[in-house]
Amino acid sequence: MAERVALSAQVNHYTQVALADNTHRSYKADLAHFRAHGGTIPTTAIKLAEYLARFADTLAVATLQHRLIAIHRAHLEAGHASPAMDSLVKRTMQGIRRTKGTAQRRVRALVKDDIIELVLTAEKQKPMKAARDAALILVGFAGAFRRSELVSIRKEDITAFDHGVEIHIQRTKTQQEKGHTVFIPCAKSSRCPVKALENWLVRSGIESGPVFRPINRHDQIASHEALTPQSVALVLKETTHRAKSMDDAKSVAGHSLRAGYCTEAASLGVATHIIMEQTGHRSSATLAKYIRPIARRKTPSLL
Repeated sequence: MAERVALSAQVNHYTQVALADNTHRSYKADLAHFRAHGGTIPTTAIKLAEYLARFADTLAVATLQHRLIAIHRAHLEAGHASPAMDSLVKRTMQGIRRTKGTAQRRVRALVKDDIIELVLTAEKQKPMKAARDAALILVGFAGAFRRSELVSIRKEDITAFDHGVEIHIQRTKTQQEKGHTVFIPCAKSSRCPVKALENWLVRSGIESGPVFRPINRHDQIASHEALTPQSVALVLKETTHRAKSMDDAKSVAGHSLRAGYCTEAASLGVATHIIMEQTGHRSSATLAKYIRPIARRKTPSLL
């Protein structure tokens, strides 16, 4: 067993911030599930393999893999040898992947027509919630933001220009240190993301701090804190549900805005490097996963 060494407060602080808050929360939730079903730290390779096999039929392969990483990290951080490295555990995961497959659930991509319909539906709500939801949807789509990035936007991160706004995301999934800056141009249509954002900021009176905040049933800002990433998905699902002409809201998630931007841009023939500049993707292969078949069907024949 590795020697357990007492670390200084400074080292503990920096090792904690090395991972994004969302990652810490997800690892914590993974360990909570493991412990709720009899797991302990440390555990044995046999018990870990049994845990994985037990939930192979009810949890996605990606979820099991994520839980395995969380358990592995928990062992290392506690100074224990990780059973995740044992050949029994590795063979068990290999068998689960081969049996169940590793295809990810593909959420619906909300393209331009969907976005307009969602905004029209959102605008039928009480004034404050209508303004917030319209801005959330339009900015989320135009900026190709992940839901965690969207709710992390602060008033101080926004720089206004005559032809649009620049938004700096302090920390993204792939840019933990320097973040990512996105420019959102003004649109000629009445559903302009820049105007929607300005309208929300004026109505809300927000001058600093998180831009997108909770609203209570009295149509008032309920907190100085930001919305949670999950709230973005809920807003999209609820709005989709109210837009009766749209499909089942179950296929819509927070990532639908980002996937929609990529799909719409690809269908219009926007160059890959320009799309990647907006999304922050590091490889075209990763970007391709976001582009839904509706755009790929326009691939020209070479014959």
